[in-house]
Amino acid sequence: MNRKEYSASAVKHAFWFMEFRKVVSLRLEGKTWKEIKRLNEEENIFGAPTVLRATQMINTVSARVKSMDDSFYPIFEVCDLASQKLFALVGAMTYDVLFGELVYELVREKMIIGSNVLADSDLRVFFKGKQEQSDKVAKWTEATIKRLMTSYKAMLYEAGVTNKARNVREIYKPLPDPAMERWMKDQGMVYQLKAIMGVR
Repeated sequence: MNRKEYSASAVKHAFWFMEFRKVVSLRLEGKTWKEIKRLNEEENIFGAPTVLRATQMINTVSARVKSMDDSFYPIFEVCDLASQKLFALVGAMTYDVLFGELVYELVREKMIIGSNVLADSDLRVFFKGKQEQSDKVAKWTEATIKRLMTSYKAMLYEAGVTNKARNVREIYKPLPDPAMERWMKDQGMVYQLKAIMGVR
């Protein structure tokens, strides 16, 4: 499998959990991806403020849902809200490699060592490391890094992994539904599972 490139597109993205849930629901109803896209064009199913934003939302949310095998739909449907949000988080992590690495390398490590805080300084160290490892990330401006930090912090908060404090956020160790955990192991998504559970 080819490794996806780092992208700063998340500066324009949100967690979009309700939209994620809507797409899974439409898929469970038997709608094809083409039908969902058309429905969004004709009915603005996410209530987006502009056509451009509606397109951006459907493309991103669909890609997050598609990043996991369709077999997660029935499990998602019966999971509690917290686990549904974790499914959306896993979709976002799988779609956006950099965000996935942030959760795995930073948030997971914090949970392993028993540190329950995520500070802006931790995020800056993470991005500094990525700038040293990647020429692409090295070219990003300070403003882009700041916007990515804001976007990633918002996604972690909306997924239920942190609180919304300003500079230092508390980390909450998620407990996925046992069916979700089993499904992820069966799908070979151990990297993402370890990341969200904070285990080695």
